[in-house]
Amino acid sequence: MESSSPATVSADHGPGPTPADLLRRLRARGAGDPVTHVERVPARAGVPAPWPSWAPEELRAAFTRRGVVAPWQHQTQAAALAYDGDHVVVATGTASGKSLAYQLPALATLLADPRATVLYLAPTKALAADQLRAVAALELEGVRPACYDGDTPRAEREWIRRHSRFVLTNPDMLHHGILPGHAQWSGFLRRLAYVVIDECHTYRGVFGSHVAHVLRRLRRQCARFGATPVFVLASATSGDPATAAGRLTGLPVTAVTEDASPRGGVTFALWEPPLLPPDSGAAPPDSSSVPGQAAGDHDDLRQVRRSALRETADLLADTVAEGVRTLAFVRSRKGAEVVAANARRSLDDAVPGLGDRVAAYRGGYLREERRELERALLHGDLLGLASTNALELGVDLVGLDAVLICGYPGTRASLWQQAGRAGRSGQEALAVLVARDDPLDTYLVHHPEAIFGAPVEATVLDPANRYVLAPQLACAAVEAPLTPADLVLFGDGAKEAVDELVAAGALRQRPTGWYWRHRERPEVDLRGEGGAPVCVVESATGRLLGTVDGGSSHFLLHPGAVYLHQGVSYVVDELDLADGCALVHVEEPDWSTHARDVTDLSVVSVRSYVDAGPVGMFLGEVDVTSQVVSYQRRRIATGEVIDTRPLDLPARELRTVAVWFTLSPQSLALAGVQSADVPGALHAAEHAAIGLLPLMATCDRWDIGGLSTAVHADTEAPTVFVYDGHPGGAGFAERAYGTASAWLRATRDAIAECGCETGCPSCVQSPKCGNGNNPLSKPDAIRVLDVVLANLPE
Repeated sequence: MESSSPATVSADHGPGPTPADLLRRLRARGAGDPVTHVERVPARAGVPAPWPSWAPEELRAAFTRRGVVAPWQHQTQAAALAYDGDHVVVATGTASGKSLAYQLPALATLLADPRATVLYLAPTKALAADQLRAVAALELEGVRPACYDGDTPRAEREWIRRHSRFVLTNPDMLHHGILPGHAQWSGFLRRLAYVVIDECHTYRGVFGSHVAHVLRRLRRQCARFGATPVFVLASATSGDPATAAGRLTGLPVTAVTEDASPRGGVTFALWEPPLLPPDSGAAPPDSSSVPGQAAGDHDDLRQVRRSALRETADLLADTVAEGVRTLAFVRSRKGAEVVAANARRSLDDAVPGLGDRVAAYRGGYLREERRELERALLHGDLLGLASTNALELGVDLVGLDAVLICGYPGTRASLWQQAGRAGRSGQEALAVLVARDDPLDTYLVHHPEAIFGAPVEATVLDPANRYVLAPQLACAAVEAPLTPADLVLFGDGAKEAVDELVAAGALRQRPTGWYWRHRERPEVDLRGEGGAPVCVVESATGRLLGTVDGGSSHFLLHPGAVYLHQGVSYVVDELDLADGCALVHVEEPDWSTHARDVTDLSVVSVRSYVDAGPVGMFLGEVDVTSQVVSYQRRRIATGEVIDTRPLDLPARELRTVAVWFTLSPQSLALAGVQSADVPGALHAAEHAAIGLLPLMATCDRWDIGGLSTAVHADTEAPTVFVYDGHPGGAGFAERAYGTASAWLRATRDAIAECGCETGCPSCVQSPKCGNGNNPLSKPDAIRVLDVVLANLPE
């Protein structure tokens, strides 16, 4: 893979250059200036507040020993609300000290009441482990904090249930372990004073909808034991946090949003990789950044940009060579491995052995690997880390000087969360967003006001999703028979879902309630990842390398797929879906693999629609059938397609929610779209619309899918569909329907403003197109969207 060696090398981590100087050096290393905008986020002084009078001296002294001389104003405001019994969400910036806002009331209560308990929920094990270190470091007698998750040895679990008063876990363990075993946890739940929900903005879509009902099940069990805990939530800055937190918990929540913490200045650069010469023989852009997805036929690309992966790898090598401790966020697991491997190679070319100070970090690693990497970064043994968003959340990475963000992470909330990982000690920091060849990334680096001048998105979740609600009610019925009062707790649609479960024979109604009829518990996947994870096992040794979520296994672990783990390349020999296992062997091929799929869609029902003359806008339920049918092998060096090989994998069926628009053939003809060009026009508009939807909703391009056709059997008209990629929907299609004019106008502008002639990955080509980005018509896509926008009401 192409890379450039760092110009200067400093093996030791010293003061290093200022962010402005570092950016100047990075900009000067190639031909042309890749920076489209630099935003200076100024430093800010903090507003301290006195310790609350109810905080015991022992607790104040413990915080003082840890360097907290006085709290900030937003911390005491949130803490006081919680201590007075109000449910509260503190939604302030990264490194604003949200932990203290919930630690103060929780620990003060534990010290005042020797029987009280606290439950802390984090979306990741790494964050829970980090919070455990922070609470344990306070050395408060009688608190006995402990992590209870899938990595906890069974020998320790009984002790934690009986003796820990501050249990740190995650929603998955609460769902699979604590609530089903509520009888063993009765003592803990009976005395539960606070439930802390950290990084609650991550609970969105299907995952958030499931967690909302897990929390309702927790409230139900607490009530059965006579407890009514206070909920304290912490969130990155988000739109309307009180409403989102209320939807998540089912309770009225007060928001604290004024950030009173000090902040070091941030130099934030938007970086667009340069165009490559038409005859450079470059590989398709970011072809390895999205494993398992087709990036389009290279033969169709006349001119492409340098891969964001390669650009990020070179930037990571350059910053590490400058002695700058850097975290690079990469959107996919395979991409993180590629960035780390390329950066190590560049550094070793300059100074042999320096590459050892760069590593990859992602989900799917074994627990020991994750903990060692976290330790090495915290202690400075590593200077550079290429990570998926597994390190986006509040793990305290003190000492980071720079953050590289390889591709827009999907939401402004995540962007600021990732950028805020640097400069946590108040020092100046550098953040660089490296744009992928993608419609949304290209739009953002040329419209900085969409990043720096816009509020962050509201968190989207839908607890009424019947594909979430029904299985969660089944889980609740296993824990205790459901009653009419419980149906009020679970909200809209609960009675209808119970009736469906009765009709299906899952529940039996008796005078005292609804009872679960089966011996086994229902299998419920909280994260909507398409089933149980698939283990990746080395054939020769039987060694477990890691895991891949079930929903991605068809793309990442099909027979013949190339799989990367800690820089080592493996090829898949066999995928056993029944046993959830993929067998692999070590191999370093000179090709990469890209799975391709086919999709069919039918309309089930229409929930809402807008009749706009020749244009119709619809929201409703659809059935989607997709199947991975083949994969391409491509030369790593050139992107040349070696061959396409068939696959025999089962089809997957999905009932979900979609937004779609139709146009009359006459309106397209009047707009100048010839009938032969309609498929390419709709296809291009579909790709760009999918790419721009994350601008409106807290979704990622990979959360949604699409389909377009010149005549659809159900609409009998030219149609573009965009659907949620999760059973029952995730709320994204509803958001698209509600903001259709703004969404499609941004889509139209992104296509029109792109400098290419016939369409490229920056506007209408998609990295996940199962048809190889063919056919596509960029100019006709603009005409299609002009027709829609001219007729659709604002």
